Amino acid sequence: MSTYAIGDLQGCLAPFDALLDEIGFNPDRDRLLLAGDLVNRGPDSLGALRRVYQLRDNVRVVLGNHDLHLLAASHGHAGLKSKDTLQAILDAPDRDELLGWLQSRPLLVEVPEFQAVMTHAGLPPLWRLDEARARALEVETVLASPDKAERFFANMYGNSPAGWHDGLEGTDRWRVITNYFTRMRFVNDAGELDLGSKGEPDQPPAGFMPWFEHPQRRERDVRVLFGHWAALEGRTGTAGVEALDTGCVWGGCLTALRLEDGRRFQCACH
Repeated sequence: MSTYAIGDLQGCLAPFDALLDEIGFNPDRDRLLLAGDLVNRGPDSLGALRRVYQLRDNVRVVLGNHDLHLLAASHGHAGLKSKDTLQAILDAPDRDELLGWLQSRPLLVEVPEFQAVMTHAGLPPLWRLDEARARALEVETVLASPDKAERFFANMYGNSPAGWHDGLEGTDRWRVITNYFTRMRFVNDAGELDLGSKGEPDQPPAGFMPWFEHPQRRERDVRVLFGHWAALEGRTGTAGVEALDTGCVWGGCLTALRLEDGRRFQCACH
C-alpha cells in the first residue's frame, strides 16, 4: 500500500488521470490525499469533481478556496467570475450529491503514521496542532449545520480580520479561520495575513514573510502538506514543509508525493 499526496487539480481531469496511471494507482491497495481546489479555472471541473467522488472511499480531501467559492455560489451567495469554470457543476443533474459530499470535507486532515497534517494553504505558524485541529473543527461543524452554513457563505468573503485573537466571535471568527487554512501565503511577525499578494516567496510585501519561514513557527516536528501556492513550484526550502501545487492549471505539472519514501511523481499538464 502506498499513500500519495497530490496538489491542486483545479478542474484538470486528464492530467489527474494521467498521474494516477503514472503512479500505478490501485484503489484496492493505495490511498490519495488531495490538497484542495479540486475545481475551477481548468477545462473540466465537473469531470474532476466526479472522478474524485468516484474514488471517495480511497481519497481524503481538504477544502480549498476555489471549492468554497463553488459552494458559496451553489448557495446563492456568490456570482461566478469570467474565469470560473464552475457552471457545468451547478447545472449537473448530480450536483446535489456532489456538492453535499464536497461541503462535508474537512479543512484539516491528519496522517499520524507519517506525522503529517494536510490543509490547503498550510499550518498557521503561531498555532499549535491542537489549536489548528480545534479551529478547523469549528468551521467544519458550521458547514454541517444548514442554518449556520448559510450565514457562513453569506459572510465568507473578505480579508479582515487580518489575524487571529481569542476574542473573535461569529462570522468574523469563521472567516479568519477559513482564510488561514485556505488563502494564507504571507504573514507578519504577529501572524497576521497579507491576502493581497500572490507572488514569489522571495519577494514578500514589506514586513511579511512566507508563513513557513516565520521564526516562531510552532510544530516544526509535524510534516505539513499543502497546495495553493503555485509560485513556489513545489519548493519551500524548509524541511518538513511539502508544497504540492506545481501549477497544473497554469501550464505546469500535477504532482504526487509518495509519503513512504518522499519520491515525487509529475505529469505535464499540456
